[in-house]
Amino acid sequence: MWFWFALGSAVFAALTSILAKVGVEGVNSNLATAIRTVVVVVMAWGMVFITHQQGGIRSISQKSWIFLILSGLATGASWLCYYKALQMGNVSKVVPIDKLSVVITLVLAFVFLHEEFTVKSIIGCILIGAGTLLMVL
Repeated sequence: MWFWFALGSAVFAALTSILAKVGVEGVNSNLATAIRTVVVVVMAWGMVFITHQQGGIRSISQKSWIFLILSGLATGASWLCYYKALQMGNVSKVVPIDKLSVVITLVLAFVFLHEEFTVKSIIGCILIGAGTLLMVL
């Protein structure tokens, strides 16, 4: 089932890029990011209440709070950079560079989470890096 959610994530991320490029035209990129963020917040909390998960907030550990907050800060920084890049550049160049996050994530998962880094992973990272370079040059 995770595969279908991951595929949905990819499809919605693709739509995000196209819709954002049109939406950010003539709008300050920070303001555009703030508007997008409000929509995401309303949607996320809506899902929490629809699924009756709001009671779970009390059982979140301090460690989880810290890392969720740090993750939120990283997301915010990513979105601010992404919208500025979209405003200044072509989607066909910005998105491939943004997707280098796959390579960076795999390396960080190996270093900090001690996840397995296989020959297949290394080859995939090299191909993603080479493909990104090919697309942006």
